[in-house]
Amino acid sequence: MGLLDSWTEGSHTADGITRPTYRQGSGPGVIVVHEIPGITPGVVGFAEKVVARGFTVVLPSLFGRPGGPASVGESLRSIAGICVSKEFSLFALGRTTGAAPWLRSLARTLHDELGGPGVGAVGMCFTGGFALAMLADAPIAAPVLAQPASPAPLGRARAADLGLSPADLTAVKDKVSAGCQVLGLRYDRDPAVGTRFDSLRRELGDGFIAVEFPGRQHSTLTEHLQPEGVERVLGFLEEKLTAATRS
Repeated sequence: MGLLDSWTEGSHTADGITRPTYRQGSGPGVIVVHEIPGITPGVVGFAEKVVARGFTVVLPSLFGRPGGPASVGESLRSIAGICVSKEFSLFALGRTTGAAPWLRSLARTLHDELGGPGVGAVGMCFTGGFALAMLADAPIAAPVLAQPASPAPLGRARAADLGLSPADLTAVKDKVSAGCQVLGLRYDRDPAVGTRFDSLRRELGDGFIAVEFPGRQHSTLTEHLQPEGVERVLGFLEEKLTAATRS
């Protein structure tokens, strides 16, 4: 049985771009955006935990081979594709990912179907900051940033950069000021995250909730799984999506 056989395969099209999606569950919507190299067993395992807690989960495939392993070879192939893509950038400063319009459209479509206060968005590693990009202009009620690692932390400016244009950063800050909280997870000595948590604290103030674990590991929800981190994410999604629907 294939890794994604129990998921319903579909697609979403926005601005002439069509990408595959995988869906499972029922309840409020949550978009889980995979890390490099793609929709790996670890990403699916996390997503299934979200499904089990009563959510409709959509896994978009942005790059890589859906269902492939989290191997060095798969990672190198994904990075090579990202480097030549017009949508993604490993190094750009003060720029929102080119995948944001497509992801925002997916979030709007899911929210239109399911209703409620909004949808959840979980980004990881290279896509960690994508949840903020979605929050800027989509009905995101529960944004989660797991070890945000883009742009690559080469130099002080990139290490601190949140992967947002100035206009999108303003939009995010406005939504946070209006009451939307942002959850972030990382290992406290993970060099890939750079100083972004300092930037998030500075820009978002008390609206940013930091969950930090000791160590130099990286993938808090998948390859270097922290069960406490998973529970914090699930609790955050329940508070913002399920409890809000009931109140």
